[in-house]
Amino acid sequence: MSGFREEYEVYLKPAKPEGVQGKRIFITGGGLAGLAAALFLLRDCSVDGEQITILEKELLSGGACDGYSFEGAGHIMRGDHKLEGGSPLLADLMRSIPSADTDGSLLEEMCELDRFDPNYSLCRATAKRGESASLGDGFRLPDSGCVEILKILLSTDEELAEKRVSDVLGEDVLSSPFWLYFRTTFAFRENYSALELKTAISRRLKHLSGLPDLSAFSYTRYNLFDSLILPLTQKLQSLGVAFRYGVHVTDVAFDCARGRKRATRIDYVEQGEEGCIDLDEQDIALITLGSCVENSARGSLTEPAPFLKEIREGGSFDLWRKIALQDPSFGHPEVFSLRPEETALVSATITTGDRKIISHIKKICKRDPFAGKTVTGGIVTVTDSPWLMNWSVARQPLFRGQEEGQCVIWLYGLRVDQNGEYVEKPMRECTGAEICAEWLYHIGVPADQIEELAGEHTQTIPVIMPFAGAPLLPRQPGDRPDPLPEGAENFAFLGQFTENGTDAAFSAEYAVLSAMQAVYTLFGIERHVPDVTEGVYDLRTMMRAASVLRDGKSLRDTELKRSHKTLLKSALKIIKGTEIEQLMREEHLL
Repeated sequence: MSGFREEYEVYLKPAKPEGVQGKRIFITGGGLAGLAAALFLLRDCSVDGEQITILEKELLSGGACDGYSFEGAGHIMRGDHKLEGGSPLLADLMRSIPSADTDGSLLEEMCELDRFDPNYSLCRATAKRGESASLGDGFRLPDSGCVEILKILLSTDEELAEKRVSDVLGEDVLSSPFWLYFRTTFAFRENYSALELKTAISRRLKHLSGLPDLSAFSYTRYNLFDSLILPLTQKLQSLGVAFRYGVHVTDVAFDCARGRKRATRIDYVEQGEEGCIDLDEQDIALITLGSCVENSARGSLTEPAPFLKEIREGGSFDLWRKIALQDPSFGHPEVFSLRPEETALVSATITTGDRKIISHIKKICKRDPFAGKTVTGGIVTVTDSPWLMNWSVARQPLFRGQEEGQCVIWLYGLRVDQNGEYVEKPMRECTGAEICAEWLYHIGVPADQIEELAGEHTQTIPVIMPFAGAPLLPRQPGDRPDPLPEGAENFAFLGQFTENGTDAAFSAEYAVLSAMQAVYTLFGIERHVPDVTEGVYDLRTMMRAASVLRDGKSLRDTELKRSHKTLLKSALKIIKGTEIEQLMREEHLL
């Protein structure tokens, strides 16, 4: 492909693949990856909507990109709905989704929101029951910590395979504001994959400066379901895509003989009845493997969410297990699905109109939740919370149809097996009222008011997600299958548990990337898929990132061993008078 075409083909409609007419295309899973795959098929492969069927076990699309309202029970989101800079594929998807609130696209709506109401936090972290935490400016990384991060970025994937974060980062980094910001923003733990950490930092090098105040992130007007999933689903339906809800895909059969791999049958259960779809030579199957929200369960104000650890028959990991038994190239689901104690997250959605609670929110975030603009600007980390609690208030209303005067707060905890400070129970064993009480305690509500406010003036719905962090577990090459395993002829894999080699899992961008790779490769679409981690190979990006990590300190102030200082002096002599020296001075490294 010519350089000119590769650079500018994003503005062009790809040529229609040969033989695309007449194919039936079945997509298992109606999460973001499955929906994105359907859109790319329509937009970039000239497939007719009537050729596509999406099989979804739930009664709604969206998967982890949710946001639901239950009559009499309040609102619920399982995850945060932030979108981050450096997400070209998500932006490419959003430009083709009509906004539900404006005449333009969802991408145009997001850009307008950022223009008139830019996102940033006025209080990133608290301690001592609602006081602003004294973290100082910047990341406050020691020189040894900067070296450790550089070593991670320069390590090969093979070197980091199977290693944990705690194997490659010392206590100086793990106790720094940098790690506090990073781990709470991206739900990272020390037992997670060092390889995923490398990719996660690499893809965010250009936006590290926006991590302390969260200015690197944007938020949709409403929750992700209302702002992203619903209009995307409606667009697909308007173009003829068939959605079959309540369909549990239980197995996919493959013919892997003679070096070829073909999907031959999809087994499912619908309304208690078993059925199957026989795939002929023309048919295509796009299969979502695993799920971050597998076995997720919600509680109530008075009941904790049940912790469902066992892989259930007919679930997404069970489906992947059956698929993986048929060929070694289909991955190893047991690497990700057998450690729920290490990957579980608990979140809760609080709905309240109580002005006492609102006053404490205003005091911390320094903004009015009912002004219709950015409120907390992202999560507020409670640094002295045993649960490592994080909470946020997005633009209100957060849900369509949300009652006027009601405020919706979302929170999650990273240490769900620890006892709280006010509620002496592990977070994963707490009712909605108990989780709310712990939060009220940490935002400074007087102790004699907490029980009444938590039990009678809020509606709090807890959710436990046993496998939320599963994509971030340590792994080896081959544990995640390629979107198109070698020899695949009529199928591809989608989702957070596929291997793409360029992005960090556990993000909306990753889901869209998996869909784009699967569809473009399977249909031979010659359209460049951007590498979001390419900043590692850009000298300017690396210098700017180094400056940010060092809080703007010169390299001449570095505390290094004598041998390393000698090496640094020699290197500075070599670059003296060059463009590299000029770049380093521009970034205050010299």
